[in-house]
Amino acid sequence: MSPKPNPKEANPKEGAAKASTKEANPKEGVAKAKPEKAKVEKIKPRLKEKYFAEVLPTLFKEFGYSNVMQVPRLQKVVVSIGLGEAITNPKALEAAEKDLSTIAGQHPVTTRSKRSISAFKLRTGMPIGMKVTLRGDRMYHFLDRLYNVVLPRLRDFQGISAESFDGRGNYSLGMKEQIVFPEVDYDKVDKLRGMEVTIATSARTDDEARRLLELMGMPFRKAERR
Repeated sequence: MSPKPNPKEANPKEGAAKASTKEANPKEGVAKAKPEKAKVEKIKPRLKEKYFAEVLPTLFKEFGYSNVMQVPRLQKVVVSIGLGEAITNPKALEAAEKDLSTIAGQHPVTTRSKRSISAFKLRTGMPIGMKVTLRGDRMYHFLDRLYNVVLPRLRDFQGISAESFDGRGNYSLGMKEQIVFPEVDYDKVDKLRGMEVTIATSARTDDEARRLLELMGMPFRKAERR
């Protein structure tokens, strides 16, 4: 009996063809291997680290909470600008939007009128302001700059009022000019505008919220601290 032909030997050019195909496209294996993305390290908020390392244990001890989840914490920061002038000057919205974006590092939203007031030629739904809501790391970064850079820039600064709480643990601070923020270029400002910074906390009382903000670095006037 004659031996059965070996399939590989029967078509010797088949293996060579496959090999030539691989040689013809040597980059095929390289193309499948995706390059690793460059890792960008985010700057951790100092204020956030301070809260968990120092503020939280201090509040837990001072107020005698039974659970660590009861300890007050920051929830959000709202920065807003009222624009009554927008009724007659639509460009005011663009200027305020640019300033808020520069200050907060986040795109603001337009606030609109909820009712009509004929004396001010105001109709329901008309834009009357801008606001931006900060949470997470952006909130901590903003407050860090506010406490240590912005407020000390105020003329004759001796601290802020410790009484501007709403009874539910939230604090509001009025700013007369947006140029106190170093990010805002004075030469590019069309008009000085005031703004309000509201700090919302999970505190149940104003005393708890006041102590929280004080430990976080809020520069209250010494005579008003409790």
